[in-house]
Amino acid sequence: MRITDLLKKQGVALGVSPKTKGDAIDKLVALHEKCGNLIDTAAYKDGILKREEMGTTAIGMEVAIPHAKSEAVKAPALTAITVPNGVDYGAPDGNPCKLIFMIAATTDGDVHLEVLARLMQMLMDEEFTAKLKAAKSVDEFLKIIDDKETEKFPEEAKSAPAPAKEGYRVLAVTACPTGIAHTYMAAEALAKAGEKMGIPIKVETNGSGGAKNVLTAEEIANCEGIIIAADKNVETARFDGKPVYSTKVADGIHKPEELINKIVEGKAPVFHSDRKAEASDAGGSDSFGRKLYKHLMNGVSHMLPFVVAGGIFIAIAFLIDTFAGNAGSANFGSVNEVAAWFKAIGGVAFNLMVPILAGYIAMSIADRPGLLVGLVGGFMATTGVTFFNPGNTGFLDILSSNFDAIKAGEISFIDAFTQAESQAAAIAIVPSGFLGGLLAGFVGGYMMLAIEKMCSKFPRALEGIKPVLVYPLLGLGGVAVLMCAVNPIMGWINTGMTNALKAMADSGLIIPLCALLAGMMAIDMGGPFNKAAYVFATGMLASQTEAAYMIMAAVMIGGMVPPLAIALSTTFFKSRWTEEERRNAPVNYIMGLSFITEGAIPYAAGHPLQVIPSCIVGSAAAGALSALFGCKLMAPHGGVFVFATMQGTWYLYIVALAVGAVLGMLMLAILKKPEKK
Repeated sequence: MRITDLLKKQGVALGVSPKTKGDAIDKLVALHEKCGNLIDTAAYKDGILKREEMGTTAIGMEVAIPHAKSEAVKAPALTAITVPNGVDYGAPDGNPCKLIFMIAATTDGDVHLEVLARLMQMLMDEEFTAKLKAAKSVDEFLKIIDDKETEKFPEEAKSAPAPAKEGYRVLAVTACPTGIAHTYMAAEALAKAGEKMGIPIKVETNGSGGAKNVLTAEEIANCEGIIIAADKNVETARFDGKPVYSTKVADGIHKPEELINKIVEGKAPVFHSDRKAEASDAGGSDSFGRKLYKHLMNGVSHMLPFVVAGGIFIAIAFLIDTFAGNAGSANFGSVNEVAAWFKAIGGVAFNLMVPILAGYIAMSIADRPGLLVGLVGGFMATTGVTFFNPGNTGFLDILSSNFDAIKAGEISFIDAFTQAESQAAAIAIVPSGFLGGLLAGFVGGYMMLAIEKMCSKFPRALEGIKPVLVYPLLGLGGVAVLMCAVNPIMGWINTGMTNALKAMADSGLIIPLCALLAGMMAIDMGGPFNKAAYVFATGMLASQTEAAYMIMAAVMIGGMVPPLAIALSTTFFKSRWTEEERRNAPVNYIMGLSFITEGAIPYAAGHPLQVIPSCIVGSAAAGALSALFGCKLMAPHGGVFVFATMQGTWYLYIVALAVGAVLGMLMLAILKKPEKK
């Protein structure tokens, strides 16, 4: 399908003068309505606005391409406007937009992605866009597009110039995390550079609509080398034995000639692989630290939906119980039946959060075999499961104590197993939290690579059983030993910290104790430090003393600060965060106010050296102020939903919370450098 097939004459308006981005969107939507492209105009516009909320569709160079996939669209279509004076569209290069296309796509295909890819490639030509901006009539505007499309896609097939008789000298693969803009911009830049240098090049794009212009085995065999310009892993086993230069997708856009010369001049290392999806080992300029970062981001991006959706469900549970008059109850959030349902479902999502993080980190490192070890290791990190507890009395010990009864026939093995499992579960086992999950993901992934290498000498007849039997068995055993060695250490740490906290409480050091407890809530957000502080505070409630209530208030405020500090930072210091991080951050306002510290975990996992110290300082300051103001809280959970149960100092409690969150935000602004565009 050609661009000119989707763009009707009445769908183009030249010389428009919108005052704002919203005015421009209204004009483009009105053109779609005028052309009869829409079933429901309001629903389609809502889809456009939701896409813009995720991040601007301006691509720079004074061009924007808003788009939406909606059931409100009759058939795929385009509209376009030129804006001689420009309009602020939030473009990444800061320039106003003077040329805007709007794509309307149906839900039964990926036409909008194909058209978007084609537009991206054509709009990389500044001469072409200049002609469109200067068009004097709609007919001229359409002819410019038609001529360029005919020139660039004569056979409607490829986004690269035709190969010479001897074939393509250089091949390339481009990919970015979202699979839209940068993927195709890099492909176009490499294709244009190859044409300019007289070097036949073919570029495969790994976009959100799947791989396009796929490299064939014959082309790979005959080329001089391959460029991988990608910010996510791509399949590389097919390049075994060929020179491969791997770099970030931005280099494909800004340094295409330099990358091509790396191949032509023989400066790319020869790539060797015995498995798929090992792009991070393909040589090139990626440092070990950047490889680790890419693996980490793969886990964080998959974990985010669980954090966001689970956190909102739990917040809804608190809200329902508050309206039902249950604020301050022992089981707050689960008293009302509807609230209990929301909290249970949100809890399921939260319980999967760390396993998903660990699983996809390991999968990024070791492909499919890594998923098992990561998921299991992450789950063990959240449950604290081990063969023995910190006091050396655990599952196996309990089970072995029943062996005599089993031999005598007094109890079956299954009953003994169930009894041991139940008794072991009653023991206070401390999970290692998201830090343990990170360990499981990285160590498990690289352990699986070692297992694959160890098994590479197996007879060819056993190749079929390695991925379904050998890898899973060895990987599961390895990660089980790893986490069973790690979790008891967390229990010992927890026991020591609890004893130290009790000693401080007995000494009457209430303000420094509250500062310490609040700061501990922000260290590992579910691990031993967090758990020690929270369990100590809830245990103190049984004494029903003013000191116990002050400690509980400090612990809760310490857990509320981290998500709020991050939400504030993404709001007021946008340059410090990526577009995806900014897009997902607003829900942290809800989670922070609801005392759901886990909302900060994706940001702590992605930037631990900046986020964790900032949150500790903010939480500790809030806890100290809470104690200084004499704030007392009798409810162990609920955030703002249980402020009504405080003993007359709720307004000072809010002041302490605000100070801590703002302090954390300011520290983040100092420690975290702005993201590169």
